[in-house]
This record gives sequence, structure tokens and C-alpha cells, in this order.
Amino acid sequence: MSNVLPSGTSPASPPVPFIDLKAQYETIREDVQEAVQRVFESQAFVLGDEVSEFECDIAEYCDSREAIGCASGSDALLLSLMGLEIGEGDEVITSPFTFFATAGAICRTGAKPVFVDIRPDTYNIDTTQIEAAITEKTKAIMPVHLFGQCADMDPIWRIATHHGIPVIEDACQAIGATYNGRRAGVLGRTGCFSFFPTKNLGGAGDGGLITTDDAELAGRLRRLRVHGDLGGYSHQEMGFNSRLDALQAAVLRVKLAYLEDWSEARRANADLYREMFEDYDLLDAVTLPVEMPDRRHIYNQFTLRVHDGRRDELLQSMRQAGVGAMVYYPTPLHLQKCFQGLGYSAGEMPESERAGAEVLSLPIFAEITEAQQEQVVQGVASALGRSIIPKRSIVSFEMPAKKAA
Repeated sequence: MSNVLPSGTSPASPPVPFIDLKAQYETIREDVQEAVQRVFESQAFVLGDEVSEFECDIAEYCDSREAIGCASGSDALLLSLMGLEIGEGDEVITSPFTFFATAGAICRTGAKPVFVDIRPDTYNIDTTQIEAAITEKTKAIMPVHLFGQCADMDPIWRIATHHGIPVIEDACQAIGATYNGRRAGVLGRTGCFSFFPTKNLGGAGDGGLITTDDAELAGRLRRLRVHGDLGGYSHQEMGFNSRLDALQAAVLRVKLAYLEDWSEARRANADLYREMFEDYDLLDAVTLPVEMPDRRHIYNQFTLRVHDGRRDELLQSMRQAGVGAMVYYPTPLHLQKCFQGLGYSAGEMPESERAGAEVLSLPIFAEITEAQQEQVVQGVASALGRSIIPKRSIVSFEMPAKKAA
């Protein structure tokens, strides 16, 4: 990789990280340390009161009746499928433009992922194509709320209800996102969340959770996460070990008190990016994220499309300039080697394939400064051969005040 910086970029410019967890930690350091110390004092490290209280907090936040903590977002998807008795020979409809775990969880049950292409504007599943993908083997629909914006759930629910099959929300990137005023996690039979450290609500390691309004299903999920144990080493069915650690729950309980402020900060940062991209006359070179009017986007990622085949060129230039940028996801799942046996070929999911070649995500973390955002946009302008002088001054946005834990 060349060490030559793009024109207009100063070698002295400090790097802009893709995400800055240290900056977040500085705002909550004492609360987190106190919570962790509480767990060490109790010496109760697996499940227990910390996890139960966190589950209650999340259930209240999402407005669900039940919440079941588990070891990861991937396990949340797998447990949901197992809890709904989906397995060998079954089919589950989902999107190919998502993180691997979505389809991986389906395959781990022995079921088959059936891919439906995405909408080009939201990157979420194209609901107009779902009906044609349903067969007598279809046992669930698993929409992904990608990048922090909910899929179009009303038509998905109508189709699912008509065919008598459940909806499993992959909400791993979308905690706090809403659809018609209802939060992700209560838009399906189950909602699945990830607390991977880089998520909007991220732990100090892996963690996950399932929400549901079905008390009977919730009881089964709680058994499945502890090897199907009813208690007293009485195993009713085959489960596996997927318990949420008390340390993770304690950290997440602290962070949950700040989540709404962090989400609003991300939304303000997205608005500021839109202003800046217009001010730097870049709207003909990229397509910015679309926020649908009936939804609240919480911007787990700020993902744009780069026109004219220049995405990889722009990515390389940004990295050379020390500006964080990432590609989610360059190869859609239907073209991954491990899914060759499903029989898909290039060209069958054109919107997913086009997105994989064009998308680029920029830093959007809550603590990013206006100066850092302008540095990001200047990096885009410089790499694309545009002026790094804005057409007009940039409107300032104030960060929302942090809530007390």
C-alpha cells in the first residue's frame, strides 16, 4: 500500500477511528467499574440476579413481556430457531446481504436458508419477493434490520400470518430502532439482539438476548440455554450452553441508561453528515443512507453507496489518510463458498451483489466530533478529486447530555 496521502490531506491530521470505545468508556468509567466490582464482591458470575435484572430492563425498554439473555447474538438466532422447532428439512426465508450468523444459525439447525434479494434503498429484505419464495417446507421468515433500520414489517407479518409461520427478527444491529412507533424486538415472534462491543449497546465481550411475548416459548428458551435442564439435572430436551455472564449484564445495565442519548447522538451525526456531503458537493458521487418515514434509524452503521465503481479506490484512500471506513458486506451470503451447496449463482440476487460492490460505512459513533466528521468528508472529497472547501459553513450540532446511570 502506498504511503502517499490524498491531495489536501495533512500528514499531521490525527486519525479518525471507525469506532472509539475508549471515548465512550471515559464517560461511564466510574459507573462501569462500580458495577463490575459489585459482581466480583458477589462472586456470582453466571446468570443470577444481575442477568435477571438486565433481562427485566431490556424487556421494559423494548416493551416485550419476556427477555432471555444468552451468550451471543448468533446464539440468540439459533435458540429462537430451536425454540420454534425448526430443523432438518425445513426452510427459513432471509436476506443474503447480512452478517454470516443470520444464515449460519439456520444451517446449524439442519434447516435451509432461502435467500430473497434486498431493496436497494434500505438494504433490507424486499418484501415483494417473499411470497414467491415460500414452499410447503417454509417454517419461518427471518428479516434482518440491517445497519440499524427496521425491515418493512407489516407486509412480512401479513405473509407470515397467511401461511401460519413465525417471524424471527434479526435485530442484532437495531436495538432502539422503531417501526411505526414500536421498537425492534416486538415486531416478530422473537427478537434477537447482539451485545458485541461495537454495537450501539455493546458489552465488554460477547453477549446476546431474545425478546418475546410468548411466555411458554420464553420458558423453553431458558431451558435450551442451559442444555435443556429443567433443574436438578433433569434434561427434557437437547439444548446447549449459552448463558449470559453476570459481568456482561452488569456492564450492559450501566450502558442501557445511556442508550437513548447515544442513539440520538448517532442520529444527529447522520444529519450532520448529510449537511456536509451537500456542502462539499458530493451528492452526485455517493448515495447517502435513506431513513424511511415510518421508522427510527439508530445508525449502527452510516452506510453510503459509492458511484462509478470507485468504492475500493475510496476505501484505500481513506485508510491511507488514517480515516476509519469499513465494507459491510463485500460478498453476499449466496455467493459464499460454504453455501455453494444451496445452488445459487452470481446474478440471482442483483441488488445484494451490487450493494456488496458499492457500500462503504463511515464512522458514526456517538462521541465523534464535528471536526472529525468534517475530516471524514474531506477525505471522501479529496479521494474523489473534489474540492475540500465547503460551499458554505457547516451547521453545528450539540451532543445530547448524558443520562446519569
